[in-house]
Amino acid sequence: MEVRSEGIQVRCDKFSGPVIPRTRLRIWFIRVCSSIVLWTCLVQLVTVSELWHSHLISGITNGIYHIAQVQLPIQEDNGVYQSPPAFLPRRNYTSNGFLRVSCNGGLNQMRAAICDMVSVARFLNLTLVVPELDKTSFWADPSNFEDIFDVKHFIDSLRDEVRIVKRVPKKFNGKRGYSTLEMPPVSWSNEKYYLEQILPLFGKHKVLHFNKTDSRLANNGLPLDLQKLRCRVNFQALKFTPQIENLGHKLIQMLHEKGPFVALHLRYEMDMLAFSGCTHGCTDKEAEELKQLRYAFPWWKEKEIISEERRSQGLCPLTPEEAALVLRALGFGRETQIYIAAGEIYGGERRLAQLRSVYPRIVKKETLLTWDELRQFQNHSSQMAALDFMVSVASNAFVPTYDGNMAKLVEGHRRYSGFKKTILLDRKKVVELVDMHQNGTLSWIQFADAVRVVHERRIAQPTRRRVILDKPKEEDYFYANPHECLCEETNCDDLLGPHNSSKVSS
Repeated sequence: MEVRSEGIQVRCDKFSGPVIPRTRLRIWFIRVCSSIVLWTCLVQLVTVSELWHSHLISGITNGIYHIAQVQLPIQEDNGVYQSPPAFLPRRNYTSNGFLRVSCNGGLNQMRAAICDMVSVARFLNLTLVVPELDKTSFWADPSNFEDIFDVKHFIDSLRDEVRIVKRVPKKFNGKRGYSTLEMPPVSWSNEKYYLEQILPLFGKHKVLHFNKTDSRLANNGLPLDLQKLRCRVNFQALKFTPQIENLGHKLIQMLHEKGPFVALHLRYEMDMLAFSGCTHGCTDKEAEELKQLRYAFPWWKEKEIISEERRSQGLCPLTPEEAALVLRALGFGRETQIYIAAGEIYGGERRLAQLRSVYPRIVKKETLLTWDELRQFQNHSSQMAALDFMVSVASNAFVPTYDGNMAKLVEGHRRYSGFKKTILLDRKKVVELVDMHQNGTLSWIQFADAVRVVHERRIAQPTRRRVILDKPKEEDYFYANPHECLCEETNCDDLLGPHNSSKVSS
């Protein structure tokens, strides 16, 4: 029986009422079955891939995984939409225990330590707890990891290498009979130390706490995959928070709109002068204040320091006055825009007067941004340093007046970004030339020529690290020149040169 109503034809069964046409039912049934089969295959492929680590299967499943991920595009400050990063599947492994780490030092010392500790956790098949940051140093910054770095990105972007959790599970606390072993690992250690001395400790202690992390992994002699993981953490996993990133990009845009700029890392700050014992150009009162500060920190072992001896050895940061002379000698004209990447300069505007007279286009984050924009970062030195770090990496030229942690980390980032111009000052030679110019031995032309000759090849050009056996503090720092990550290993000689390697000294 057929019923026609308003142009719609419905076939009715005598007993069952309206019936869906068989063709449509078959199509619907085929679609449902196909979907079930496809998703069952996907789950099986992922499982097999994790168990057998097959490169072929991983390639297939990774492709399906990224296609299957439903993510919204991200709008950048310039209005351009970019897809969010696609993360690799989690690595499946049996964890040997939990590694807690308390980073010590300033922002960039802690940054390098985080990269090292991720690599240690990966090598030993550990679960890493999100690192704790230093709150008791000279800077007394109360910031936690998630106040500076994008913690979700950090965890997700490394999930194919190491498992990272925000805290140790409660079942491993002392009340449940588990004890945490607290210790500092030996400085500049290789993978053999961690494998033979550290890994066995997890047989008794499920949680180890490294209470110091500065320079606890060797610069050289490590497996290539560990070196590349250190780079991956440094250059990709450690992103600043959106608040820091957005303000940093705004600073960079403001500077670029006014033309090319030089980032001058003027490390003439109170803590540096106090702990290095460098007081050249300071008044007697200031020198005494710096000495008292040094004595106020018991963990700083060196108390009595002869400033001029230290300066003549090239171990002091350049003064603002010396920096002005060197920049001018290197050919930076009066119209050059200079961004001072530093905290509060010791002596304030009085010490910046000569530099400003030579370069009137000096700016700082405090002069470019409003108080409201910087308010959330006030009294958080590491967050303020993060802004300077971003600007320094993006600058047209970077000139550090001291080779501290920030200078080295920025140098490494600029090498990674295509060997952007970085002038590495020879401070020992510079202060010698400055003194000769100021006492009349060298004319200005002679001084400028000599400064340029000294720095002709000190522009962070492609090269391999200099290795000094048994003297890791004196050899080239991994994070300043991670040459393993700057080229494909088979083509490194094309970029770095077969003989452009750092000589191995003893």
